[in-house]
Amino acid sequence: MGGDGTLNEVGSALVGTTATLGLVSCGSGNGLARHLGIHGSPAHAVDILRHGRPRLIDSGLADGHPFFNVAGIGFEAEIAQRFNRLPRRGFYRYLTTSAQAFRRWQPEQITIVEGNRRTPLQSFTLVVANADQYGNNARIAPGARVDDGQLDLCALPPISWRSAAPLIARLFLGKIQGGKNVTTRRGPHFVIERTSAGRLHTDGESHDAGQRIEFTVRPASLRVLGPA
Repeated sequence: MGGDGTLNEVGSALVGTTATLGLVSCGSGNGLARHLGIHGSPAHAVDILRHGRPRLIDSGLADGHPFFNVAGIGFEAEIAQRFNRLPRRGFYRYLTTSAQAFRRWQPEQITIVEGNRRTPLQSFTLVVANADQYGNNARIAPGARVDDGQLDLCALPPISWRSAAPLIARLFLGKIQGGKNVTTRRGPHFVIERTSAGRLHTDGESHDAGQRIEFTVRPASLRVLGPA
């Protein structure tokens, strides 16, 4: 019982085993549970626990840290750190924390490395997703699937107060990929290089990380109960 952070802690111990994870979602965002069709009323959750069908899903590694929903750097990693310090949580707290941090946040220069392909850019925030959303139906990686052996990368450009509203609208409409200067990639492996060490989050859990961060997928590595 919990949200993406609790799922991360339990799922990390179950990866690669024959155990099946049954989830009752009650977190702030419940991104993976929403993606899997598990989120909803207690009666819905109990019905899945009783009659659900086990399915194998992928998981990811970010700088060696497991993740099952999303991992990222930049603004979202800063928000994860601040959010985890709050005595009370919820969607409203997430919005107010983001608004406060937005005023002083500066984009950073990063390079996305895929094999021999290098893409330098200025990034406000960067996410590598296993599922399609942060939570609360904010779909940062529309079209992402948890069983395709791939990760979906999305890097947002520098954002002003004026450009923030259209991007937020696209986020909740599932159309973020069409935003101006939004960079997206799909693949099993990414390396992100940045100018200095900083924060990294995995399913909302905050970590210290260096200038180089490697993201890899682990296909079909966790058994989860889903709707029958």
